[in-house]
Amino acid sequence: MSEKNNNVVWHNPHVTRRDRERLNGHRSVCVWFTGLPSSGKSTIGHALERRLYELGCRTFVFDGDNVRHGLCSDLGFSRQDRAENIRRIGEMIKLFLEAGVIAITAFVSPFKEDREKVKRLVGGENFIEVYCRCPVEVCEKRDKKGHYQKARRGEIKEFTGISSPYEEPENPDIILDTKELSVEESVNRIMDILFKREILKIVHE
Repeated sequence: MSEKNNNVVWHNPHVTRRDRERLNGHRSVCVWFTGLPSSGKSTIGHALERRLYELGCRTFVFDGDNVRHGLCSDLGFSRQDRAENIRRIGEMIKLFLEAGVIAITAFVSPFKEDREKVKRLVGGENFIEVYCRCPVEVCEKRDKKGHYQKARRGEIKEFTGISSPYEEPENPDIILDTKELSVEESVNRIMDILFKREILKIVHE
């Protein structure tokens, strides 16, 4: 690991997060989806973005697979690599919050420690944890990519829910039982908390 460069100094911007939030007409926040593979994280996350987009909100979805095609393409699925994957995402989320954007993430993020690190990094007031709770057998039936079958045959190592553990959130902000709830119902529940916390209320001085 390279040594930290002590000559790098933080530069305070002339345009602040508060300025950008006023321009956007809403506060920035991280909506962090977690859950087993195929539990509905990406589907609901993108549906939420569409709903927010239709309201004129500035949004961006960080999808787990997409991120691993670029930013984290050098990482595997070992415990260490998973932690680094989430660390990088956390740093990106922090920048997007400063940009005044509603950042939506869809990551298995199976370990409590990694999720808590992101929450501490961005601040608890900026972090809404959404747990997509779904039985593994239901997730397996929904899996169009065939990853569960490959994992059971031993073709995919360290696969969450089969050969690697998933640690359920202890106190998530929202629990979505995606076996029972429709995508629309799930989005409605998230929208409720965004309005309740005044994320979507126009920001005034």
